[in-house]
Amino acid sequence: MKGLKRTLLALGIVGLPVVATADLTMLDDSALGDITGQAGVSIELETKVDIGQFSYTDEGTLAINDISIGGANRTNMFGFNGMGGPEATERLDNIRIDIDILADGDAAINIVPTYFNAIDFRVTTGAWDLLSSDGSNSSTQVLNNFMAEGVLGRGEIHIDTNTDVMRFATAFGIETMEFDVPFLAIGVRGMSITGANYDPVFRNPMDVFAEVELFIYAGQRLGSTESSLAIDMPVFEADIGIEQVIVGQQSIGQIFVDDLSITNTAMSIYGH
Repeated sequence: MKGLKRTLLALGIVGLPVVATADLTMLDDSALGDITGQAGVSIELETKVDIGQFSYTDEGTLAINDISIGGANRTNMFGFNGMGGPEATERLDNIRIDIDILADGDAAINIVPTYFNAIDFRVTTGAWDLLSSDGSNSSTQVLNNFMAEGVLGRGEIHIDTNTDVMRFATAFGIETMEFDVPFLAIGVRGMSITGANYDPVFRNPMDVFAEVELFIYAGQRLGSTESSLAIDMPVFEADIGIEQVIVGQQSIGQIFVDDLSITNTAMSIYGH
């Protein structure tokens, strides 16, 4: 730890103006201990991300085009004025990330709104194409015109050094989601995801959020001693509504799933 502390101190000295370095003196271990004993780091963030294409290649390729991640550019979300933050912007903002290393060595990362609002977001993509490796087959669009707008109430990441398990928890609400599935001639309009207790008549902003908790760790494949990425989800509860389901360019009606509950879910992910 002494070497690490002195390295951090050296980095801090490099970042200071040259005119100030003449008055600097090396801190002893006692003073460095006082510094490292302080509270953690907070980061306030605002950003907008655009990606021309993301591709995953196995033998063929799945390519996702024109990805954009930013703010919903409105403060009124789910009918609550100001819920999307103090300002309407295209940036993903109103975010504070608190990072702490606990006494037992665990890492605790807390993602919260900077102000007492939710974090509004908007995610869009262009076509999701399946491509053959040699280009002999024309591409197939599995998804297109994806758009989702919603709010994030919180996000938590806890890395436990005793169990080597990462816990990820978040609370979110999707106000509207739209996308097309061209190869099936299906379209979805006005899809929403909220907490299972959300009532559109007797609306409460606290009920907007669906809670998700994941436990991520190195596990084993079923019936094998080989390793895999394991993801456990104890429970997920939500209401899901779709204003329009389009088949062959014609709406066939609405769908509403009330009190969806998914429990005791476990996944193992590995290559083959």
